[in-house]
Amino acid sequence: MSPTELAGWALGLAATHLRSMPPRLDHTLAVARRAQEVRRATSDPGRHLVPAALVHDIGYDPELRQTGMHAIDGAMHLRTLGFPAMVVCLVAFHTGAEYEADERGLADELAAFDRPPQRLLDLLILADLTTSPDGAAISVEERLSEIFARYPSGHAVHRSVLRSRAYLERATSRASADIGQPM
Repeated sequence: MSPTELAGWALGLAATHLRSMPPRLDHTLAVARRAQEVRRATSDPGRHLVPAALVHDIGYDPELRQTGMHAIDGAMHLRTLGFPAMVVCLVAFHTGAEYEADERGLADELAAFDRPPQRLLDLLILADLTTSPDGAAISVEERLSEIFARYPSGHAVHRSVLRSRAYLERATSRASADIGQPM
């Protein structure tokens, strides 16, 4: 499958699974645009970054819910569809998912997926954390603050982002350096 065909397949899935959540779809499309910018700015990021950005949040679709953790649910669905393993594992591990899996008691479910190369994961994390929930450009600090405000302190997402904050900041810093754009 060509990179264009793969991106088209991913776009179709995003539109299908996120159409009932317009802000989530706007966020996803903006993350994909940011991933495309990142891809152009770095040397050989491979063909999986933009498709992964397009499908990184499809696990929010209630019809795909199996574990209640969108990264795992989305990755499970993509794997059943035969998506490339690299896209599947990027979705499974995006934006500190290992911390959230730990908070939710889902570490074994996440371990069913191979961990992707950190460089690609960093680039996807940068694209995700520099895009607001409605698709606007935002700083990493603003995005993390927005997440903390959106989820109450007792929520697994709030707790996991609090625990993963240093990791996420290092990931976005490495990715920014990789593409030659200081944060």
